[in-house]
Amino acid sequence: MSTPTGPASGLPVRMPRPRQPGRHRRPEPLVAPEGAPALVLAVPGTPSSATRSLAEEVVSIARSELPGLDARIGYLDGDDEEFPTLRAVLTHAAEERTARFEQARAAGMDVKEPDGPVAVVVPLLAGPDGALLRQVRQAVMDSRIAAELTDVLGPHPLLAEALHVRLSEAGLARADRARLFTVATAADGIILASVGGDEAVQAAGITGMLLAARLAVPVMAAALDEDGSIASVAEQLRNSGSQQLALAPYLIGPEIDASLLEEAAKEVGCSAAEALGAYPAIGKLALAKYTTALGIAPQQAQNTAAH
Repeated sequence: MSTPTGPASGLPVRMPRPRQPGRHRRPEPLVAPEGAPALVLAVPGTPSSATRSLAEEVVSIARSELPGLDARIGYLDGDDEEFPTLRAVLTHAAEERTARFEQARAAGMDVKEPDGPVAVVVPLLAGPDGALLRQVRQAVMDSRIAAELTDVLGPHPLLAEALHVRLSEAGLARADRARLFTVATAADGIILASVGGDEAVQAAGITGMLLAARLAVPVMAAALDEDGSIASVAEQLRNSGSQQLALAPYLIGPEIDASLLEEAAKEVGCSAAEALGAYPAIGKLALAKYTTALGIAPQQAQNTAAH
């Protein structure tokens, strides 16, 4: 039994562990620098409640990884009411920064005028899509706000992990290669479906090689937005001996109409996994683009804290 002042006599008292000295002690957690630019997630596609939920989950993951992060969402095809456009979000971020500076100065604080980018814009895209990226750049230019635009999220090993998980959730791949049992519906050939033409297919192919190593089955990338691309890759896989194919979307989700995936899977007679969605790696990769752009990548912070 415990007393108001602590554990009853005879019970062990849990004391805090002393801070480990030297370069091997655990590094301090990374925190967003004061006054750091906002992370603005540029969300493609037609906005919807599902899209907003996905985007909010992605920024929530990013905030949990970097306390103090100012993360916002801008829609490429927003309406500036329920779904704010990327341009409007950037303009608002700039106005807020100016207002904070003026309030601080009016209060007699010794603050310097803010400089550098107002925001770092991270496209919510797994791979390059020229048309969508041009739309993002145009929105940034139209805002007339100093903002830095990062690359898309992939290719990256974390995306191969995410693809593996989505395939296993659909019963199309084993969750763990080390397990001895096999999944009866497991695919022996994977079509990695991307959008964005040849450049997107090449980029998806890099992540596809990582996925193939995880699954020990052939993986080939194809373009959903090019007529005959999915069917051609399906034929190549079948000619090379694959009998049971699966479609794995190398997509986060909002960038295409979901019916395109269904039609492609039906066309080649195979099952499809879900899009990557708000898999935790998506939020982490978005944050990594942001921290790298600002030169505050977690690895740098750990190295600094260790000395």
